Amino acid sequence: MPRLPLGDWVDSGVDWLVAHMSWLFDAVKTVVEGMYDGVNAVLTAPEPLLLAGILAVLAWWLRGLVAGVLAFAGFLLIDSLDLWDRSMSTLALVLVATVIALVISIPLGIWAARSKTVSAVVRPALDLLQTMPSMVLLIPAILFFGLGTSAGVIATLIFALAPGVRMTELGIRQVDAELVEAAEAFGTSPRDTLLRVQLPLALPTIMAGVNQVIMLGLSMVVIAGMVGTGGLGGAVNEAIGQLDIGFGFEAGVGIVVLAIYLDRMTGALGTQISPLGRRAAAKARAAESVKPWNHRPRPAFAVIGVVVLALVAGGLGVFGSFSGTTATSADDIGKGKEITIGYIPWDEGIASTFLWKELLEERGFKVTTTQYAAGPLYTGVATGQVDFQTDAWLPTTHAEYWKKYGKQLDDLGSWYGSTSLELTVPSYVKDVNTLADLRTHAAEFGGKITGIEPSAGMMGLLKTKVLKEYGLQGYDVVDGSTPAMLAELKRAYAKKQPIVVTLWSPHWAYSDYELKKLTDPKNAWGKGDGVHTVSRKGFAADNPDVGKWLKDFRMTEAQLTGLEAQIQKSGKGQEQAAVRTWLKQHPGLVDQWAPVKQNQKSQAAG
Repeated sequence: MPRLPLGDWVDSGVDWLVAHMSWLFDAVKTVVEGMYDGVNAVLTAPEPLLLAGILAVLAWWLRGLVAGVLAFAGFLLIDSLDLWDRSMSTLALVLVATVIALVISIPLGIWAARSKTVSAVVRPALDLLQTMPSMVLLIPAILFFGLGTSAGVIATLIFALAPGVRMTELGIRQVDAELVEAAEAFGTSPRDTLLRVQLPLALPTIMAGVNQVIMLGLSMVVIAGMVGTGGLGGAVNEAIGQLDIGFGFEAGVGIVVLAIYLDRMTGALGTQISPLGRRAAAKARAAESVKPWNHRPRPAFAVIGVVVLALVAGGLGVFGSFSGTTATSADDIGKGKEITIGYIPWDEGIASTFLWKELLEERGFKVTTTQYAAGPLYTGVATGQVDFQTDAWLPTTHAEYWKKYGKQLDDLGSWYGSTSLELTVPSYVKDVNTLADLRTHAAEFGGKITGIEPSAGMMGLLKTKVLKEYGLQGYDVVDGSTPAMLAELKRAYAKKQPIVVTLWSPHWAYSDYELKKLTDPKNAWGKGDGVHTVSRKGFAADNPDVGKWLKDFRMTEAQLTGLEAQIQKSGKGQEQAAVRTWLKQHPGLVDQWAPVKQNQKSQAAG
């Protein structure tokens, strides 16, 4: 049977939309980012203590004193984990996605409840949205809206849309038909019947749908973190990329706190605004005395509580500092200009990225760094959403990305080289010294090669060329991540078990373990790459000083491996502090890599 080219049709359709509807996507992106920025600004403006108190008072009003105390404790835990800003970013993303999803889903659900034709048309689309793997939604989101918040919000709301439609339709259809007929018999218009009879009675079910929309939105933010949305999703993505169990657990706890809070609050709000819910609550209160821990204040008292919290927190500085980083030194060349750097979670990429973050900030620039997989990173630089990245392995390893995006990028030159790609085994593995030797020792390694990120150019080269050259198609290449590969190597090395992994030089693993690089007599890996800095088109022209610094930048193997070792020693989240420590140990490198002319110093000082 001939293959149905469904994927080609989809690609063609997406290409047509990108080419002819970009104006619409840009408009949607502007609206979404504006909403997100506004909500995020409101959530991050107060001090954490104040906002935690406001959210706790809201929980007290809706669910009682115990709920308020637990909510306050949960948000204090988030703040103590240094995840407050990330959590508020995630909350803003979920709230914006939820609002937009409800604006679409509730009217659509009402329409479907009142029309069997609409219901029949909508149902297959909802089935598709609910069963489609969530990561697939990120692909068109990136193409249509680029990297960042807008792509994450759109992917999240699409993923969370279906429950809102289904539960709204279900709630309206479950309203007693006799009540609807009675309203119509008394001459009530269809509009008033919907607003005064059907919707009030359907509110509990609709609110259950709202709850599901929020929960699905929260479950999607982790995946959306892969496209640079930041927040807790970005934190989890970073932890996965670097196999940092502790940091991943902390970010997961933050998501759990938000999920429980939003789940309980939406459930209680549904009871508060539903006529049936209010009657049931009133009967429950009348039937038994209210215990102190279940006491809920009246709305007026809740507002007074928020005001009191605001006054108390005023002494602590209610609103966060907006002073920012205002460099006043003679080296303030950037004057606060923003630069974004993206990086792949490879050791040399992490080291060089945070090195340049420190160098540029010392020169007065405001620098943002974001971790991506290789594919989204090149997409972000090519579309101008990321200014530059310092870990492009050219001309071989990242040849696929350069072929696709090269016309939209500027190569600022190689700062380290030459590198080499290799398959590596521990030194205790006998009789395996070349790639050809692997063919007769497949059983010893369980027929597996432990790889890194599937998007890495090295993995594509291994699967399409190296295995074929040496007749190793019987091996299963295990896709994973660089930290996962290193964890497998560490585990096998400790037990003296055979393992073959993908590695490259330079890499600190060669100094920590006794390893053998399998020789490549057929030169299947190709010539060694240089590690290049690649920028968006025109970045060097827009920033001539930075462009020149990057073009002239070079690191020796001793410098690079020493910086990598310092970062490894400092641990997760301390990358820039490690860079500062390393630079203090190597005085003069700042002025060597980011030199400032005397006349520039005079202008900056003036």
